[in-house]
Amino acid sequence: MTVSFFAIYKVPADKAVFDAHYFGTHRQLAQAIPGLLDYRINRVVASQMGESDLHMIVELVFESHPALKAAMASPQAKAAAQDVLKFGGEVVRFYVTEPASGPVI
Repeated sequence: MTVSFFAIYKVPADKAVFDAHYFGTHRQLAQAIPGLLDYRINRVVASQMGESDLHMIVELVFESHPALKAAMASPQAKAAAQDVLKFGGEVVRFYVTEPASGPVI
């Protein structure tokens, strides 16, 4: 069963500076994490209530919990973690998810 590691970023003080660093530096660091099956970057454009306090939702997909654990222990993940503190430490939250089984309502 795959697992996903989500990085959910709130709107930063300066979107242009944030995006320049994310797409110019951080994305390459994250893509180098071993065992990564898929990497999805989604820009939040609205919520059901209109404007959102979220800027981006990023999903990193791994084969399993052990694969995620091994990946997060890698030098590449440590470099990405150090980098995120430089530009997104105040606006990011992380979550690990797995596919739900059973009915989704």
